[in-house]
Amino acid sequence: MVFDGTKEMQKIITLTVNPLVDKNTTVVGLRPDTNLAATQAFYHAGGGGINVSRAIHNLGGSSMALFLEGGRTGAHLANLLGSAGIPIKTVHISGHTRENFAVKDRVTQLAYRFSMPGPFVKEAEWKACLTAVEGILNPGDYLVASGKLTTGIPDDFYLQLADIAEAKGAKLVLDTKGKALLEAIKGRIYLLKPNLAELSELCGVSYISYSELEPLAKNFINRHSCEFMVVSLGAKGALLVSAQNIAYIPGVVVSQQSIIGAGDSMVAGMVCSSFQGATPLEMVQYGVACGTATTMRAGTKLCKKEDVEGIYEWIQLREKETNKSF
Repeated sequence: MVFDGTKEMQKIITLTVNPLVDKNTTVVGLRPDTNLAATQAFYHAGGGGINVSRAIHNLGGSSMALFLEGGRTGAHLANLLGSAGIPIKTVHISGHTRENFAVKDRVTQLAYRFSMPGPFVKEAEWKACLTAVEGILNPGDYLVASGKLTTGIPDDFYLQLADIAEAKGAKLVLDTKGKALLEAIKGRIYLLKPNLAELSELCGVSYISYSELEPLAKNFINRHSCEFMVVSLGAKGALLVSAQNIAYIPGVVVSQQSIIGAGDSMVAGMVCSSFQGATPLEMVQYGVACGTATTMRAGTKLCKKEDVEGIYEWIQLREKETNKSF
């Protein structure tokens, strides 16, 4: 697939209200109470929507990354994205953008990831973020809101975002969890991407068996203003649900190196594909290919286009063979 970030003046915008800088290093043997010699640190921009923008960039597409930034870490984050050639728009906050830390032990090959809490965001700051979205959003645009909220931002923030997207005639793609997700589904959403645990919460059950998955997902989408829901099943693939149809897209067996950013890459693939006019089935097939390709790369590097294209071709070929008449 050949992607572009604009089509007839339409664009893709990603929103991240709790972004981060990922700091990665390695040591030879992780031991307590010891001064460990670490290798040179590598830094990557991160956070739900930012990962989506990075993956879109890897696929040859373009998007604008809108995010809250504060302090030296926030400036570092903006520089990382700018250096990567990803267009950005920032809303400044008084708090400091978080920095996560990952260490890989080269003896055991085990990785340890430390996730720091996000900053407190003042009311004027999160409202300024909504105003910024409203100012740049146009009819037909894709608005991708991905990631958890941070302290200070109300649970209905994504619901307010959904109202703005609907008023602007834009398509909201949402990937979040917890109370923010439960509030957001009261609004109109173009594409919702929960995993099994999140769908369980949405349906008010503690566990979903595979025999219950399809009827519960169908019942959910029939009761909410959601055009498409794609339930991420990890290595097992994904379930595509709309008011009219339901389809299972199987996973692909690969040698996994890391699952960091796989869900965000899946969202990126679906948005890019849908933006270019793909069918809903093709959209999810490409998304599964992107998520799978990301697991083939170590750390936080996200998907490579050549890996994605090979996996996508295999998924489509398998679909044709599966549906042959006997």
